Amino acid sequence: MRIATWNVNSVRARLPRLLAWLDDQEPDVVCLQETKCLDDVFPLSEIEDLGYHVETFGQRTYNGVAILSRTPMEECFRGFPDDEDDADRRVIGATIDGVQILNLYVVNGQEVGSEKYEYKLAWLDRLHSMMAEYYDPSEMVVVTGDFNITFDDRDVYNPERWREKILCSTPEREALGRLMDLGFHDALRRQQVEGGIYTWFDFRTRGFERGQGLRIDHFLMSESAALRCSDVYVDLDERGQEKPSDHAPVIATLDGV
Repeated sequence: MRIATWNVNSVRARLPRLLAWLDDQEPDVVCLQETKCLDDVFPLSEIEDLGYHVETFGQRTYNGVAILSRTPMEECFRGFPDDEDDADRRVIGATIDGVQILNLYVVNGQEVGSEKYEYKLAWLDRLHSMMAEYYDPSEMVVVTGDFNITFDDRDVYNPERWREKILCSTPEREALGRLMDLGFHDALRRQQVEGGIYTWFDFRTRGFERGQGLRIDHFLMSESAALRCSDVYVDLDERGQEKPSDHAPVIATLDGV
């Protein structure tokens, strides 16, 4: 099973890129974030024509997540269990061929110390509670998406410039660490320990052209899933195409699934 995560930064604006990429890469499962459209205008038929089942949880202009799968999905759910009706659309999950998949678009937080930053930390606490209650790390579990957090300085092109800034602050990293403490592994780091692997590049600073990025799109896997994971790679070729998202897709391979 090849599972991809991709913050597509507007599924309708990026549709030609998405369709071409799906046709070329043929992943089995795709977790999209920042779809930025309501479910009734999601480009369902175009994606289904490529052989995918689609589950969406969309929102106008902001946020939005979706899962695409070549095989039917089971036990699909949307949002946190205690969400209000008007809550941000940031969470969607499903079981696919025995693998429990949770797709997340974590709050950005804007700036350390801001109200949005405090909201991000509270949101991560809610995520921790949900994962602790509903996911058994002894089973095949893959938690993926745009986490808007770096694990450590290896994920940052200029650690000193980003020291204690948003996406790199100690409280954010500690919150991510608490998720790992539930019994999950950073799948990419089990494959590649060196730094300099980035998934997001700022448009404003021409970060991609300069090789200046952050790794904020992750695969957290339970032990049984991590043991089957033979590869995780960042598709930088896609990030270098015309009219790309600011995020590159990341693809993980689970053997024997």
